[in-house]
Amino acid sequence: MRNNTANPASSAVGCQSVTLPSGLRVICRTMPGYSSVHGFYAADFGSVHRRFTLDGRTVTLPAGTAHFMEHKMCETAAGDTFALYAKTGASANAFTGYDRTCYVFSATEKIDENLDILLGQVGKPWFTKASIAKEQGIIAQEIKMYDDSPDWRLLNALFRGLYRAHPLREDIAGTVQSIAEITPPLLYDCAKAFYAPENMVLSVAGKITLGQAVEACKRNGLYRARKNHAVAWDIPAETGAIPQREQHFTMPVNRPCFGVAYREPPLEKGDLKRELLLAMLSDLICGGLTDFYRKLYDTSLVNPGFSGDCVTAPGACCVAFTGESEQPRQVVALLQQEIERLRRDGVDPEIFRLVKNQLYGETLGSMEQPDEAAEDAADACLKGRTLAEEIEALAALTVQDADELLRTALREETRAYVQIDPAEDGD
Repeated sequence: MRNNTANPASSAVGCQSVTLPSGLRVICRTMPGYSSVHGFYAADFGSVHRRFTLDGRTVTLPAGTAHFMEHKMCETAAGDTFALYAKTGASANAFTGYDRTCYVFSATEKIDENLDILLGQVGKPWFTKASIAKEQGIIAQEIKMYDDSPDWRLLNALFRGLYRAHPLREDIAGTVQSIAEITPPLLYDCAKAFYAPENMVLSVAGKITLGQAVEACKRNGLYRARKNHAVAWDIPAETGAIPQREQHFTMPVNRPCFGVAYREPPLEKGDLKRELLLAMLSDLICGGLTDFYRKLYDTSLVNPGFSGDCVTAPGACCVAFTGESEQPRQVVALLQQEIERLRRDGVDPEIFRLVKNQLYGETLGSMEQPDEAAEDAADACLKGRTLAEEIEALAALTVQDADELLRTALREETRAYVQIDPAEDGD
């Protein structure tokens, strides 16, 4: 077992970790004085993993398979896992992202029992034609619900504008048509390929020890070495011109909603420096600390919901800015002007210092909450690093690094624009 406390940054996060003979990575942040425990079990498998080889055989998945798998993993031969958690008094959840699927619980008692539920639901896949047909109906309703969300529709439209073929352009839940193609053999292939211990991480935080988590793994057959399947992903990076520069549609919204996104080169594995800078970029340009944001807000061009974010996935990376405005095109024009000004004049060193310190504080502060500590540690592990390495890389960033990134990032020719106008009566 390895204790990440060799330097000040490591001491701040205070995590212990071990890789079991099975390949499962286990991380623990023991938090004396806390009464709760948060368990976070994640598979390195998300919506963009649509094509892979399993023991030399190519498998192609319909859009939405990872999300469908998440739903099915919560249903076991012993019953629905949420019902099992209810009997222990725990709260639980599960969610699917672009590059991972996660199962979580929070509890103040019966910790070992809850760990067994968490590890057991993923370790024993159970799929039948009847249960899949039932789930297809449930998820179809969920898809229709998201279709009514302007924020979700806006983001997905931006991705379709930026990418011609990359799976990021597809909704995480897929479509009613795509999930109808899911079969038990496909789900069992996913279980073999992506729900194997070497492709997963268990992260726990709160009133718990690493030894307690490891014992739970032993009870659930996750400790010993096993024969691994040969798995390789096929997620090529997309090049060439963006496929759709502008999209317009209407929805029942009170004000026009807009989004502008820039396609960036995918992150190279281990390029933590560029990843952190991209995460900071929107705050450096139009965050609440900037004069530019104040100008937009004071002239009523945007409301407090205007913001930016960086989205990354295997083979894809983009920076998106979204909000509401009665004059969305003016906001986008001013945004591009501000980007060009910063490219020419450089980022304000004081703004850079404040944004960096804010991110540094948020990173350390999250380690004082069991749920955030467990999730952040798992996220870092899935990316092949530790929280200590993230903090050290953040501390080393300079304003010159941001200026260098801006020389090539956020180019107008890589930009897609989406606008949602209020629907008129009868639309």
